[in-house]
Amino acid sequence: MNPADKKTGAARQAASARETALRVLVSCRTNGAWADAALKAQLSRDGLSGPDAALCSRIVYGVMQNRMLLDFYIGAYCSQKPEHLQPPLPEILRIGAYQILFLEKVPDSAAVNTSVELAKLAKRGQASGLVNAVLRKIAQNKNALPAIPDRDEAQYLSIRYSHPKWLVKRLLALLGREEAEAFLAADNGIAPLTVQVNPLKTTVETLTAELTQSGVTVRPHPWVPGCLELSGSGDLTRLPAFQAGKFLVQDPAARLVSLITDMKPGQKVLDVCAAPGGKSFGAAFAMEDRGAILACDLHENKLKRIREGAARLGLGCIETAAADGRKRNPDWADRFDVVLVDAPCSGLGIIRKKPDTRYKKPDDLFTLPVVQAAILDNAAAYVRPGGILVYSTCTILPEENEQITDAFLAEHPDFSRESFTLPQPVGETDGQLTLWPQRHGTDGFYICRMRRQI
Repeated sequence: MNPADKKTGAARQAASARETALRVLVSCRTNGAWADAALKAQLSRDGLSGPDAALCSRIVYGVMQNRMLLDFYIGAYCSQKPEHLQPPLPEILRIGAYQILFLEKVPDSAAVNTSVELAKLAKRGQASGLVNAVLRKIAQNKNALPAIPDRDEAQYLSIRYSHPKWLVKRLLALLGREEAEAFLAADNGIAPLTVQVNPLKTTVETLTAELTQSGVTVRPHPWVPGCLELSGSGDLTRLPAFQAGKFLVQDPAARLVSLITDMKPGQKVLDVCAAPGGKSFGAAFAMEDRGAILACDLHENKLKRIREGAARLGLGCIETAAADGRKRNPDWADRFDVVLVDAPCSGLGIIRKKPDTRYKKPDDLFTLPVVQAAILDNAAAYVRPGGILVYSTCTILPEENEQITDAFLAEHPDFSRESFTLPQPVGETDGQLTLWPQRHGTDGFYICRMRRQI
């Protein structure tokens, strides 16, 4: 192949990555799809892998993470606001602007030209001139872009970090300016890929050596035992160690649930909202696969995933049941040593993994505490006297966290918070803990441990 052919082939591959990214972003806008699920499905349909899949993924997540900021700069050089343009032009402009402003390895000319081609492929040929003009202006001025107005602190941070203003205001009230900005910046970063070692099949040292031999860069998690941070792994599911069930992909914050519960072999555990199964699997590890874990969810397809995960990990103590966490099952009353309630929540602690979470309508989020309180109240009936009840969420809002457990404890005097200790930087707690990405390097996460009196 001569150099010209190589150049053409490379351009063709890069364009396919951008075309797939456009399809994903359009699906998110028109169908309400989640970016991570839509991306995975579209990569498979379009047959992208390796560098092409990596570029596509980076564009999709980058556009989602910076959409409001991109729109601010696009709007500075376009006569219309991006949201007023005919679809899919807003997505095409965002894809081009993101590459110009954030991807140093992509030449500005390539970002502009491939975006113009996207407009043509989308049968918006007449608008290709607009795409060309706006993106060239951004490229020409990328070192002297318009300043974001800073008279309104919340508005400035909202645009700068592409988070809704209502959420920025809540974070400012909770954390103050400096730490709120650190949280917002962390949301726009790349979360480390963390796995929990399956102690029933291997050890930290043995798995580290095996993964390293497979070309994966491995380092122990800075403070959560039994967890490893991986990079350069490619498709994890193709690794022999994954297929052999030697590890579980899980954020260290979720791993802490089994640590603070201090589960023992032979116990009976109920996981009320179990899907996708990580906390049930962590419980089985802690119990040495001896005892009984009942993992529940409303939907059979999610229960199937739990069973498949348990089979891969070699776990025999987990059974599944379709159940609504809000509806009482008299047969389960007072039966379980440990009851886990990982309640449905706003997900505002995992924005760096699911960047489109930030764009949820706040009205949808404000109904969640009613559901959370109902599930926790119902689950309490299943804890045996002397047993443990653990409530957790992957959010950082007090109204979904400590306000829920405070209200629960006020109505259930037979339960009380019980302190637990974790490695530094956490140390000893009073029975509840909110983890923050900018403080702890984990997902935003809340855990509360409560004991039922005998």
